[in-house]
Amino acid sequence: MTIGRDEFRRLLPAAVGGGTPAEAEDGFQGRDGDLGWRIRLTGLPPLRLGPIPLERLRVELTFEEAGAAQVPAFMHRFLLHFQRGGG
Repeated sequence: MTIGRDEFRRLLPAAVGGGTPAEAEDGFQGRDGDLGWRIRLTGLPPLRLGPIPLERLRVELTFEEAGAAQVPAFMHRFLLHFQRGGG
């Protein structure tokens, strides 16, 4: 994602169904009903568009098996909240 950690943190509560996600050493973790989730963030080198540097993060999501049936709905909401313009 071309996003910084502070902006990611600001947008995250709505993307995961509300509430305040707990910060973990390398990202965030929380629950959406019966679905437990964890997001790991890894900084990447900035993307440069001419003179403009854009912060980037590798975002990895993992889920507890018990809530596996809820993952598609969670991912749909998550991706909609972080979707940017473009194609």
